[in-house]
Amino acid sequence: MTRLTAFQRVVSQYADIADFLVVYIEEAHPSDGWVSSDAPYQIPKHRCLEDRLRAAQLMLTEVPETNVVVDNMDNSCNAAYGAYFERLYIVSDEKVVYQGGRGPEGYRISELRNWLEQYRNDLLNSQTAILHV
Repeated sequence: MTRLTAFQRVVSQYADIADFLVVYIEEAHPSDGWVSSDAPYQIPKHRCLEDRLRAAQLMLTEVPETNVVVDNMDNSCNAAYGAYFERLYIVSDEKVVYQGGRGPEGYRISELRNWLEQYRNDLLNSQTAILHV
């Protein structure tokens, strides 16, 4: 199973308790740079924001259930979150509550799934019924 497929499954499975956002950063393996033999798309290095927006459209078609935004050309989001090449985060109440390892080696969709499952269980266990007598 590819990472994208695994991510799509998590999005579908936990859409009832979480909102998902993909931040498209600079291309890790541009077709005019360090090319990956297993890259599903041939995307050249982004030279302007419009290039990045076009490339992000491909991501939107792959994971249509999520919102996709793009990092600016200064790569400030990438720098702030250490996302290069890919990284998973969970943000709750404006705080990072889960920070996955840097991809590709540290990208663990199972950790994300485990965190979300525990969160779901905590939500279910914390719901109390109020009985008015």
